[in-house]
Amino acid sequence: MSDASRARAPARIAAMARACVAASLVSSIAAEAHAAGLYFSDRGVRPLARGGAFVAGADDLGAMWYNPAGLADAGTSFLLDASNLSVSNSYTAMALATDANGAQYTESFPTAKGSNAFLPIPTIGFSYAFGSRKEWTAAIGGFAPYGADASYPSTAASRYSAISLAGSALVTTGAWLAYKPIEQVRVGVGVEAILGTFATSVAMNANPSNRVLGAPLQPEYDAFSQLNVGPIFAPTGNAGVTIVPEGHVRIGLSGQLPASINAPATIQVRLPNAALFNSATVNGDSGRVSFNLPGVFRAGVEVRPIDALRVELAYVRELWSDHTEIDINPSNITLSGITGFPNNYKVAPIVIPRHFQDSSSLRLGGEYGLAIGDYRLDLRAGVAIESSAVPPAYESALTIDMNKLTVSGGLGFHLGAHWRFDFVYAHVFGETVTTSPSAAAVPAINPVQGNPTATIPINAGTYTAQADVVGVGFNYAF
Repeated sequence: MSDASRARAPARIAAMARACVAASLVSSIAAEAHAAGLYFSDRGVRPLARGGAFVAGADDLGAMWYNPAGLADAGTSFLLDASNLSVSNSYTAMALATDANGAQYTESFPTAKGSNAFLPIPTIGFSYAFGSRKEWTAAIGGFAPYGADASYPSTAASRYSAISLAGSALVTTGAWLAYKPIEQVRVGVGVEAILGTFATSVAMNANPSNRVLGAPLQPEYDAFSQLNVGPIFAPTGNAGVTIVPEGHVRIGLSGQLPASINAPATIQVRLPNAALFNSATVNGDSGRVSFNLPGVFRAGVEVRPIDALRVELAYVRELWSDHTEIDINPSNITLSGITGFPNNYKVAPIVIPRHFQDSSSLRLGGEYGLAIGDYRLDLRAGVAIESSAVPPAYESALTIDMNKLTVSGGLGFHLGAHWRFDFVYAHVFGETVTTSPSAAAVPAINPVQGNPTATIPINAGTYTAQADVVGVGFNYAF
């Protein structure tokens, strides 16, 4: 080694060490946008059985999410349902490597398969109709998103994007008011809040070659962090209108306001086992994370050619282009004991690029009612196609999203005048996404300003995903 190289070595080691420790503190914060805002499937047992085409035809407490104007037809009722989203996904990491002759080639790593625990995702609501003609309906309730919160082996290459989201819990709660002045018009409005917590773990590697997905992946240079974000409180709201120009046709429009997440976070870090970290410590464990979640526009037309048959065509636009970055602000988190670097170095604020795009979906679905003796049975079916909110350059093992096709079916069984029991099964087909090493844009996080180390993307590879949704529920009309 030359004298100049020896002089630069401590600086390189210090830069590597501080980047590793600080990045492990904050990289898991950046991961959370997916759990908060990306939905792998639409939600609700009865609406999903119709392929998510439940805007113009919304007429029970499922309207809380799809179109609050539909609550005007819910009457006084109680709804409870729950679905399990079982996601099967994989990530095959890729990286550029150089052979002995200096030529570059793409190297693939062992495929990491994601899994998620059984978790019934609920909807609960209560509505009360009042007024001389029952023209007013008030409702309260809550529901959770159908998100693909996958966990991966802690030794797989995917660990640099995600290991686990176990312990995360988000729910939208609210109060709604609907009004039906005449039979041809319904309007509704809701005041909502996103509540909950995030929990996630992620790894960061700082091997001497300073390569995240390149050989050698030396486990002793892995730092592991556990992040808990919350409590989260993000106000939002929605509104909608349903027009019935004549008895066989309904037109529905609704909009969901965007939401801004700004929540406290605590971080625990297990530093690498490598010798240069023997004396390193992390002081402080708090910070804040903020990002935007999108507004949503929905439109639908339902036709009822006969009393027993309802068919709806709906369009949904989710304005994910508002989700451009994640801002991370550590609160006096400092690093100490790193060779060649000032003591009590303060970790700087971070901006994580996301650059999502608006997504669109088209849904076709409906239901047909038939009498079986003294009972009524509703047969439901639907199909939906949806574009991805995540450009391939920003796909990652945590942010699972791609163009999707959903096929669904279900039943509604009416018992007497008050009870309705619902069932849904849906399968989501995800389109394979490949992000080349040259196009990958999710960086290895480096919060140290002025560090000359080149940014390294960590998301190159091939992604696959599909999911099954099974749900049950009941509605009681008073």
